[in-house]
Amino acid sequence: MPHPCEDPKAAAVAAELFKAIAHPLRLRIVAILCEQTMHVNAMAERLGVSQSTLSQQLRILRMRNLLGTKRENSHTYYRIIERHLHDMIRCMDSCLIDRGESKP
Repeated sequence: MPHPCEDPKAAAVAAELFKAIAHPLRLRIVAILCEQTMHVNAMAERLGVSQSTLSQQLRILRMRNLLGTKRENSHTYYRIIERHLHDMIRCMDSCLIDRGESKP
């Protein structure tokens, strides 16, 4: 795909990706899943949100093809399938550290 500065369509695709993770809870979900695959119950507990709230946000991320699932027994495990999200989260962490908003 052409570079977003040269192609409006590429810029629109990139903007949709950023919109998908721009919500604070969705960003936290992606950051957690960059660390490890996790099932809904554990993720809801770690994030301090209800399963229904979490499910709504997970659905949005799945619809954008950023997350995938794997069923194991009675648990649904979520994982990152957009491999570049790991780089985006590392970049975000570096930006926050440089701004003094986060600890290394």
